[in-house]
Amino acid sequence: MESRIERLCIERGLKMTGQRRVIARVLSDAADHPDVEELYRRASALDDRISIATVYRTVRLLEENGILERRDFGGGRARYEPTEHGHHHHLIDVDTGRVIEFEDAEHERVLQGIAAALGFDLVSHRLELFGRRRDARASAPAAARPASAESARDEQIGIPR
Repeated sequence: MESRIERLCIERGLKMTGQRRVIARVLSDAADHPDVEELYRRASALDDRISIATVYRTVRLLEENGILERRDFGGGRARYEPTEHGHHHHLIDVDTGRVIEFEDAEHERVLQGIAAALGFDLVSHRLELFGRRRDARASAPAAARPASAESARDEQIGIPR
């Protein structure tokens, strides 16, 4: 059975070697945003003949063909996700590197309104928020803690704790 990324590669005329198929499957199955090192670990567990160089070349090829998007969530390593993943945004935990995907219709309306007010039709946008879990700051001085109105607003718009 072909993975989503394998299908996109075939549709775009890319040669699909056995190793590329493995890498494409690993990327299609990823629920996170792996970097090249993590892709290599996962792919080589399925096929020990895959080299790190093959993973780098394949990722670059997929990125050049619009199949993968490179993301910079800090930490010094590019991470990747399929371009067809649907419109969403990212909240990155600066302590753990965990990436939380979210959608927010209100945010979309505000951005459309800003673009319209400035005489533009919004074509695309990207939002990456970087934060620290509140419980990690529990021991911070009171002045550094979020105000209760801020907490209530966050709960109202559905930001996970």
